[in-house]
Amino acid sequence: FSILLVSFCLFFCHFCVCVCVCVCSGALWMCIVLNPHCKAEQKSSWLRQLRRWNSVDVCPWEDGNHGNELPNLTHSLPQGGHGNQEMRPHRTVFTRAIEACDLHWQDRHLQHIIASDLYANYCYHDNQEGSLFDARGWPLWHEHVPTACARVDALRSHGYPREALRLAIAVVNTLRRQQQRQLEHFRRHKKELLHKGHTSITNMEGWVGHPLDPIGTLFSTLTESGRTGEEGRADLQRMPVQRLLGDGESYVALAVETALIGLGQQRVMPDGLYAQEKVCRNEEQLLAKLQEVDLDDILVKIFRKQAVFLLEAGPYSGLGEIVHRESVPMHTFARYLFTSLLPHDAELAYKLALRAMRLPVLESTASSSDLSRPHHIVSVVPNRYPRWFTLSHIESQQCELASTMLTAAKGDSRRLETVLESIQKNIHSSSHIFKLAQDAFKIATLMDSLPDITLLKVSLELGLQVMRITLSTLNWRRREMVRWLVTCATEVGVYALDSIMQSWFTLFTPTEATSIVATTVMSNSTIVRLHLDCHQQENLASSARTLALQCAMKDPQNCALSALTLCEKDHIAFETAYQIVLDAAATGMSYTQLFTIARYMEHRGYPMRAYKLATLAMAHLNLSYNQDTHPAINDVLWACALSHSLGKNELAAVIPLVVKSVKCATVLSDILRRCTLTTPGLVSALHSRRNSGKLMSLDKAPLRQLLDATIGAYINTTHSRLTHISPRHYSEFIEFLGKARETFMMAHDGHIQFTQFIDNLKQIYKGKKKLMMLVRERFG
Repeated sequence: FSILLVSFCLFFCHFCVCVCVCVCSGALWMCIVLNPHCKAEQKSSWLRQLRRWNSVDVCPWEDGNHGNELPNLTHSLPQGGHGNQEMRPHRTVFTRAIEACDLHWQDRHLQHIIASDLYANYCYHDNQEGSLFDARGWPLWHEHVPTACARVDALRSHGYPREALRLAIAVVNTLRRQQQRQLEHFRRHKKELLHKGHTSITNMEGWVGHPLDPIGTLFSTLTESGRTGEEGRADLQRMPVQRLLGDGESYVALAVETALIGLGQQRVMPDGLYAQEKVCRNEEQLLAKLQEVDLDDILVKIFRKQAVFLLEAGPYSGLGEIVHRESVPMHTFARYLFTSLLPHDAELAYKLALRAMRLPVLESTASSSDLSRPHHIVSVVPNRYPRWFTLSHIESQQCELASTMLTAAKGDSRRLETVLESIQKNIHSSSHIFKLAQDAFKIATLMDSLPDITLLKVSLELGLQVMRITLSTLNWRRREMVRWLVTCATEVGVYALDSIMQSWFTLFTPTEATSIVATTVMSNSTIVRLHLDCHQQENLASSARTLALQCAMKDPQNCALSALTLCEKDHIAFETAYQIVLDAAATGMSYTQLFTIARYMEHRGYPMRAYKLATLAMAHLNLSYNQDTHPAINDVLWACALSHSLGKNELAAVIPLVVKSVKCATVLSDILRRCTLTTPGLVSALHSRRNSGKLMSLDKAPLRQLLDATIGAYINTTHSRLTHISPRHYSEFIEFLGKARETFMMAHDGHIQFTQFIDNLKQIYKGKKKLMMLVRERFG
């Protein structure tokens, strides 16, 4: 029993370790191995264990991307043994911890920073890149930023809050000094760099979205120290380290500036869905923390200072004049900056937000100079647009930034025009532009008073851009977009409606222009909404009719009927539309379209025109023997009824067309029966035309031709059905023969013909004994 218990315990411990391996992140393992008082044997033990886990095939990768190849990026000050610098095929969640095992805390400068609040050198004036103190004499710590911040996190995690705070302040001071140096460097080479028209990214790993979360670590360390000091719950309040802050500064102010520095950094978009989502998530988390901070005058100054840097720092800033095609967009960050700065410095807020609107990765072609980049970015695929998995989220954030600016610019025509130009230049998604157009329309018409006409015009311009973009591409919301645009143009005024009708061919398809645009323009609701007088109504209607005729010429199949309807009240326009239909009937229109227009003509009181179009439709029709449920049957019956009502001559002209087009016996017999029930020409009689007043004879033309065609159709159909008939269709076939006999009997020698027909069937199909027996029982 004891042996079994021990075995179970060992298995349970192994299981727990495996769970911990999968759950713990790289940042946590960095904290473990960076314990400042970790003994050498402990670190060696951890290193062996980490390497063992790292070599397992199922070990999680750091960024979830199985195609990533990054060098060792744990850059620290020279400490005698920098560790493994070889290129690794990939990075797991333990790679950074393994690399961190080579780091130590014995550097004298580092020890002074974390051990003393009084460590400073006010006589130190060395302004070289690796200076140990800044111009104020305060200590700096030049180490790869994520690694330096991992030290801060390790100090906090192992119970050294004062030491963590001191090192955090040194790191932040280093970032601020580095930022100033970058600005000075860019200003010296600005003309040369801008002349090239391209830039490169110097940060392979951005600090926001980084696996070690360096900016988040600094922010938390500083803000928690600030809160502790304010609440007086610990002796951090009495820490002399406070003197290392500038006049009027606070931990919170320093934390805010750190977050702004990190968020504004120009950095490359990482590979892989997981890594890209982490960038977005980390950015949103930082911004959420920033929004919890109340802005005072000191923070506003910091915002202004950082905004100016972001605009002027060139390739070091994500908001520089030229950014790399693959750099992480600044839309979400810029929206926060815009809303924060707007009450205090509107000009700067708009300048910054407008700069952030761009999205270079969606530009049609990347400049060939994109390949001119630092050696440490060569491994990145030059054109990575299809691998931006978070692109839809990025575009939605771009749209939110634009919407925020539009809302703020209401009533300011100059700013609205600038924002509109930026939207038209930088946003490529028709759906997002349409959303912005709708947002602008709602804001412009929100009040009960008169709408903001300037914002309405912006809304209309955006709507017109949507129409142009989606005109030649498929968009399931296209019909909604067209209807909305007409509504928006109506709100702007009659001149806007007239303008979109004048340039309809650049905005709409012919079908949209007639069925939606022109129809809506000529509706009573539009006239009432615009408060038009008679003269204005006629001018608008004239434009709509002209549009309808142009569309009918371009696409008669789909627009002719709408054009006729729109031109009803203008004789000349109506005649023109009718002539367009006649010209297109021979080749460009189907029998369905012609029958539809013919029925419309009859409804409008033009029976002869309806008859003309019906005969043209019949020429395009072909009904085979087995199509007794074809949708065109009702149209054929209607056309024959119309011809019959017009007179003998019209009926005589249409029957040859029917015989040629219709091979279905049941349809032909139905037409024949209807023609023999009443006298042709009832409508003609009402119009004082000559009418015989007698039923037409089946022995003479044109009904004789129809009767013969019907009998022939029954004979052909019978033979076709018998070719592949099955016993379950026998009864149905007998009923069919019964209908055939009724038609045969309409001829003067019909009885003889039908008898001969049945005899032939019995002779030809004598092999089908059961069926022929049923035929004899029914027909002799």
